[in-house]
Amino acid sequence: MSSPYLGSLTVTHPFHPLAGRMVEVVYSMKRGGIRMFVLDAGGGVHMTVPVEWTDRGLAPEPARVSAESLIHLYALVEALMSRCSLPEAEGSS
Repeated sequence: MSSPYLGSLTVTHPFHPLAGRMVEVVYSMKRGGIRMFVLDAGGGVHMTVPVEWTDRGLAPEPARVSAESLIHLYALVEALMSRCSLPEAEGSS
């Protein structure tokens, strides 16, 4: 009995090595309740990705950061940077 042809998909996760590439699906499985695809990455290499990292998953919700959160983040970075000031080297003017 042969397995059904699962076609190809595009990897959409921006930091994945196959991002933006259309690749063949070798097979599909569930791991920890999450649908995963095993992909043919070429050269005899298979890679496993969750459905959410492909064009078959739901579209990700846009990240939202409020202006207030950015102001707090800026203050935190400034406070950390002031603690990390390097002492001046001896003999420098």
